[in-house]
Amino acid sequence: MDYPGQTSLSGALPAQGPIIPDTTLNLSNSVQIPLERIVTWGLYAGAAYLILDPLAPNWEIEQAAFPDGHYHFSLKMKRFYAGGAGESRVVFHQRAKELMRQGGYDGYQVVEYSEGMESSVLGSQRVSQGVIRLTRSAGSTKVRDGLADGKRNGRN
Repeated sequence: MDYPGQTSLSGALPAQGPIIPDTTLNLSNSVQIPLERIVTWGLYAGAAYLILDPLAPNWEIEQAAFPDGHYHFSLKMKRFYAGGAGESRVVFHQRAKELMRQGGYDGYQVVEYSEGMESSVLGSQRVSQGVIRLTRSAGSTKVRDGLADGKRNGRN
């Protein structure tokens, strides 16, 4: 099959005419959309998706461990978002419960918690900070210590 014009990608592109051909998409006899407009809408939608990224988590958590089971959390919300502005406290408690379960603790106590806004040239950003203390009940400590001693002594 013979193709008119250049068929390789050498030289300055486009070889002739615009990159987007001057054509329309005929949806019906009365509705035609120029291809240039479809490409423009696609670029806008792609840019909006990259900025908003609806699948990314709304909150970023940084944590630091301190002695006696204390943890400091620093949460920052995405700068550009579509929802989730009021869920800082929920995310804070979810992370505290995760640490509690991973460490084998029975509970946690919120020592300090605050929410606020940080302003910058690109706009404001929701932030929150807090400190928790992981706790064990007196009875569970004895049970855990007894199980550990029993395994060391060959019992069980």
